[in-house]
Amino acid sequence: MKALLSVSDKRGLVDFARGLLELGFGLLATGGTYRALKEAGLPVTYISDFTGFPEVLEGRVKTLHPKVHAGLLARPDQEEELKALGFERIALLVVNLYPFRETVARGASFEEALEQIDIGGPAMLRAAAKNHRAVLPVCDPEDYPAVLKALREGPTPEFRRALARKAFAHTAAYDAAIAEWLAGEKFPEEKFFVLKRVSPLRYGENPHQEAALYRVEGEEGPLLQAQVLQGKAMSFNNYLDAEAAWNLVSEFEAPACVAVKHQNPCGVALGEGPLEAYQRAYAADPVSIFGGIVAFNQEVDGATARAMGEVFLEVVLAPGFSEEALAVFSRKKNLRLLKVPSLAQGPYLDLRRLRGGVLLQDADTEDPMAPKVVTARAPSEAEWQDLLFAWKVVKHVRSNAIVVAKGGVTLGIGVGQTNRLQAARHALEAAGEGAKGAVLASDAFFPFDDVVRLAGQYGVSAIIQPGGSVRDEDSIRAADELGIAMVFTGVRHFKH
Repeated sequence: MKALLSVSDKRGLVDFARGLLELGFGLLATGGTYRALKEAGLPVTYISDFTGFPEVLEGRVKTLHPKVHAGLLARPDQEEELKALGFERIALLVVNLYPFRETVARGASFEEALEQIDIGGPAMLRAAAKNHRAVLPVCDPEDYPAVLKALREGPTPEFRRALARKAFAHTAAYDAAIAEWLAGEKFPEEKFFVLKRVSPLRYGENPHQEAALYRVEGEEGPLLQAQVLQGKAMSFNNYLDAEAAWNLVSEFEAPACVAVKHQNPCGVALGEGPLEAYQRAYAADPVSIFGGIVAFNQEVDGATARAMGEVFLEVVLAPGFSEEALAVFSRKKNLRLLKVPSLAQGPYLDLRRLRGGVLLQDADTEDPMAPKVVTARAPSEAEWQDLLFAWKVVKHVRSNAIVVAKGGVTLGIGVGQTNRLQAARHALEAAGEGAKGAVLASDAFFPFDDVVRLAGQYGVSAIIQPGGSVRDEDSIRAADELGIAMVFTGVRHFKH
């Protein structure tokens, strides 16, 4: 039995090859794989010695030979024809492809990237996968132990089919990466997202919906790299809420705490440290935080963990947890703790599913605002700080969105209302007496002056909003009448 090995990723190669030799396989290899096996002292035949034809074109053509592809493609009922040709069956193929995606990621030149497009590897993998009932196609070093075990016991049809599926997925992802690179544009005619399953989930948004978590090949995300330190497996809704919480807490440089419920913040606060930030975020809405997600942008200490023991939470996210905090949290076995390695920063593409299609856009990670005071009175320094704080929060609230804040704490948040006045009323009623001297942020402009006048009734002292309505002058006039400072940002933050 012959096994042909030609790998870029050489993890576990030598041990796997030894296992194949013990099972009676003769080894064939190309280039660097051949050298690695020879240096390990293993008996191996160079591919050119096997085909009787030398590599040509500086190694571009070495496995594209009838002896190789006939050995991979021959069905069991074609054994006599194979022998008549003087060829041998290749019963096992081990191939993983040139590191094209990695080469492009490190900024390689166009010519260098072209050279990392593998031709022979995908051709062999596809041949072996097509003929998987006679040939085992292996493309993942993680599968080596399972392959050796299957060879000892006899590979089942299901095992062969699983390897074939993986091989075709491997070549499909490879071709997709090349096509994306050649397109050289954000929204090409064909757009490929290669998804790799991370784990199945218990269910989706509701128990009757099936679900799974996938990562996008070639992209990184803080949550997908997070370390789950304790608690049950994350659910579909946990991931959505955790993503929303981490995106918002990443907006702040000062110690911050964000509480999220149903992908919307219910309490956001700054503090001298994590304890004060949490206490203020909790006080902002002690009802909605129940069963919610809480995120910090600093390590959580023991004092903060003890304070959090008073309320039921689903998930806590932070860059780290002290030993004391871990000991305190360990008393709540179902509480999920996520140690997230990096803040949510940088651009990425946001995908929204439609029946039969998708919408793609730049995610709203940038905020190119140019604040402009449009009222007679300019905000005070303290008001400016609160306006910028509220503006960061409102960006992460479902539209129509209104945020009332003061002293680095949200006092009221109007979420997802079908008209802006209702969103404002909801936020201001939640703030109550606290709205006096507070600021108000709106994710989009005011079509009328009603929100300004309502804010004045509650004692709001400053407003930040995009501006751009044909009735902006009405709102500016109302603000001046009420002594409210108002700032236009020129940037809208709809979040549908």
